[in-house]
Amino acid sequence: MGSSEGISPLFLLLGSTSSAAGMLNVIALSWPTIQCCNNVSVGRCLEITAGVTQVTLQWVLFLIIFVLYMIYYPDRLKYVDIDIPAHGTLPPQHIKTKLLSDDWRLSVNVMWAVSIHLVLSVIVTFFLLFTRIPGPDGEVPRQIALWAIFLGVTSALLAAIQYVPQLSRTYRSKLVGALSIPMMIIQSPGAFIMCISIALHPGTNWTSWAMYAVSGTMQTVLLVMCIAWKLRQRRLRIDDFGYSLDSTSPTPLTDDIDTVVGEVSDPQVGDTSFDSDAEDAREDVPLLAKPRRSGRSSSFFGWLRL
Repeated sequence: MGSSEGISPLFLLLGSTSSAAGMLNVIALSWPTIQCCNNVSVGRCLEITAGVTQVTLQWVLFLIIFVLYMIYYPDRLKYVDIDIPAHGTLPPQHIKTKLLSDDWRLSVNVMWAVSIHLVLSVIVTFFLLFTRIPGPDGEVPRQIALWAIFLGVTSALLAAIQYVPQLSRTYRSKLVGALSIPMMIIQSPGAFIMCISIALHPGTNWTSWAMYAVSGTMQTVLLVMCIAWKLRQRRLRIDDFGYSLDSTSPTPLTDDIDTVVGEVSDPQVGDTSFDSDAEDAREDVPLLAKPRRSGRSSSFFGWLRL
């Protein structure tokens, strides 16, 4: 059963926008090279556009991760749950409300932000490319060069802070969650190899490969943290989501991944005491004390609140 629990929506927001900006930066600077495919063989075209293919493939794969995150978001985390204390020794009543949780609402907003950013960036990029006037020496027109620099710098800045939300969430939860350690083992050195490949690609500059250098460094830090938490999980005999490996109880052993957005405090009992026999004899005595909702939020998702 798939689950996207443990992945930060802010990490996906920054990663999606950063990879999209980096891809469009390379496309804008390599546009004359891409147009040469009309005059060369297919093999030669694939060779000269290898850098464009690399960054486009990375953006597509990151977008697929975002789509899978939305598809496999746990249903139990989409809505606010409350526990109402029962009378006496009766177990509390667990009620699922129709109120969207803060994290799911943030995920939906992130989806819209990524879509709007992609559409606007693609429109501006290809409008400039299709209306450009080539320079006398075949140089990149000034407006395209400025737009490419803007895309490259914003991509690098977004990549610099892309891993901060995920690093914070993983550090606070002390669990690997849905993160894949084998994926990061492959991607961390792969990011630096891609840096060298893009730097050697004709027409590109430092704004094209800076984002991948920053991403590779931050992802290496995340990989080291996940390996440390993996060793901790083995020592505590829990899985990646905090469930015990020695029991069939569905309750996590850590409060960090419990997603009760609203909490209910114990009812306050006045100074008046009732005799048990007299209380049973009266019909107007309520069987359940009236609960009072607390204003506190879940400690796990509270830091995500905007």
